[in-house]
Amino acid sequence: MKNIVLLISVVLLSLTTQAQKKENTYKVIAACGTCNFNMSSPTGCALAIQVAGKYYWVDGSTLQDHGNEHNANGMCKVTRKAEVQGTFKGNRFNAKSFALLPDKKKK
Repeated sequence: MKNIVLLISVVLLSLTTQAQKKENTYKVIAACGTCNFNMSSPTGCALAIQVAGKYYWVDGSTLQDHGNEHNANGMCKVTRKAEVQGTFKGNRFNAKSFALLPDKKKK
């Protein structure tokens, strides 16, 4: 009986380990989808990314999470490089992490 319980425990543990797949990290272009990527949105300005020439709305992060989107360097005015982690589903990206990369300004 102990062996059966042990065997079932090992099988269940291995199944849950396989179910927790690691999400990929992507380097993307991030901006307001409406203002910079010409995407139509019924809600107006919203965060979007460009990956391999395709555009995706972002869930899990917003323009406001990354500063004032309408100031001179805001995401409605400029595009920014970002490193993101998450999953794609249709025309949406579900972000588990979203970090803007530092601007490399020439001196």
